[in-house]
Amino acid sequence: MTDVSTPDSDGTTPKGPVLFVYDGSALAALAIEHAGRELASDRDALVLCVWQPADVGFEPVNKRRFDADAASEVRQAAEETAAYGASLARSAGFRAEGLAVEAAPTWKGIIHTAEEHHVSLIVLGAHRHTGLVGHLLGSVAAAVVSHAVCCVLVVHADS
Repeated sequence: MTDVSTPDSDGTTPKGPVLFVYDGSALAALAIEHAGRELASDRDALVLCVWQPADVGFEPVNKRRFDADAASEVRQAAEETAAYGASLARSAGFRAEGLAVEAAPTWKGIIHTAEEHHVSLIVLGAHRHTGLVGHLLGSVAAAVVSHAVCCVLVVHADS
C-alpha cells in the first residue's frame, strides 16, 4: 500500500489508497462498481469489513453460517467477506486487499482505519434507514461523512 506521507522518487506526494467499506451487501458491491467507473483505474485500495461479536454488522459471503457470539468465527467470516470485497474491487480496476477490523460503533472503525492508512477517499453505500428504527440506529454513512478528514463518496441504491 502506498503511504500518503512518503514522497515518490520524483518528489511528489502520492495519493493514499481508496478505502471501500464492504459489508457484503449488494449496495456495498454497487459502491465498488460505481467507484470503478468514476475513479482512475489501477489505484491502491483497501476493502474494509468492520465486525463486532454478537451484533455482527455485515452479511457473510456464500451464506456462511457461524456463531455470532464466537469472536474467532465472526473474525474469520469478516476476513472472508473483506477478501471477497477485495476481489470485486480488483475486478473494478483497483489494486485491492481486504481488511477486517473489530470496532463499535462501525463508523469509528472506518474512521480509525482511514486515518491509520492515510486514505485519500472513503467509498461506502448508504442504506437509507427510515422511520424510528433508522433514527435510533443512526447512519454509518452520515457519521463517516461528519467525522472523516478525507473525502467521502456515498453511493445510493439508485446510482
